[in-house]
Amino acid sequence: MVKRILVALGGNAIKQAHEKGTVEEQFRNVKTTCKHLLEIIKRGYELVITHGNGPQVGNLMIQQEEGSKLVPPQPLDVLGAMTQGQIGYMLQQTLINYMEKEGINKPVATVVTQVLVNRDDPDFQDPHKPVGPFYTLEEAENLRRVKNYFIRKVKPSGGRVYRRVVPSPDPVKPIEGEAIRRMVDAGIIVIASGGGGIPVIEASNALKGVEAVIDKDLAGERLAEVVKADVFLVLTDVEKALLNYGKPDEKPIDKMTLEEAKKYYREGHFLPGSMGPKVLACIRFLEWGGDKAIITSLDKAIDALEGKTGTHIAKR
Repeated sequence: MVKRILVALGGNAIKQAHEKGTVEEQFRNVKTTCKHLLEIIKRGYELVITHGNGPQVGNLMIQQEEGSKLVPPQPLDVLGAMTQGQIGYMLQQTLINYMEKEGINKPVATVVTQVLVNRDDPDFQDPHKPVGPFYTLEEAENLRRVKNYFIRKVKPSGGRVYRRVVPSPDPVKPIEGEAIRRMVDAGIIVIASGGGGIPVIEASNALKGVEAVIDKDLAGERLAEVVKADVFLVLTDVEKALLNYGKPDEKPIDKMTLEEAKKYYREGHFLPGSMGPKVLACIRFLEWGGDKAIITSLDKAIDALEGKTGTHIAKR
């Protein structure tokens, strides 16, 4: 029986931390990523892809601020849409080229995806998601005054220790979910909900974009539900999740049952904004009815699917 897999790509799949983010660098990383995705396709999986966009949105925000005297800056929801198109273009073009060389005839399409969030989500009142560059105290105070930004100190010391923070509300569902599901059912490889999707709320019976950033793994899990995925594969920069992270007795996790994952999550083994959302997304996927969730690094994706490595989470 053909298995349907939702692959959630981390930021290192497109831009490495030490890189500037040139188009050449990003395409080079995407080529490496798509080689792994190609191997998943060759093994007979029906593939759905989502991805992060943090570095790309951060760079766009800087461009918006620097160019604001010449052209009107765009809001965060529009920047999310822009980067969905950018990264989707890179992934779909590269994947098409690789499949052509292998004689694989499968259409690939990117869907610019809106994701519904609750307008009463508490994170709108207490935002915590850092975005964009670091600022000095003087720059931060000016941005608070002129642009009404929420600013937080995110480093204990140094000159530039402040960053803008925005809400990161919990995703409810992808607005384009039905269209995406029909495309996947028709045999199309779909890239969707990039960067967690464009956050929108319902206001006066209409959709409206909001200044927020949705966690891409949590949004990816909602997408996995919609397309009825069997496997949820979260690819990040570590081979396995760790128990007792950062402590002398930390150890990698090979397997967890759903109940074990929930217990470890409650006990705080997985950091918020890092491994925490990934494990929570896996928990939700299994609670919904998915067969298996896996967390591993991009270069270990195939080994993890074959059960050789990674952190595997199952119902029992």
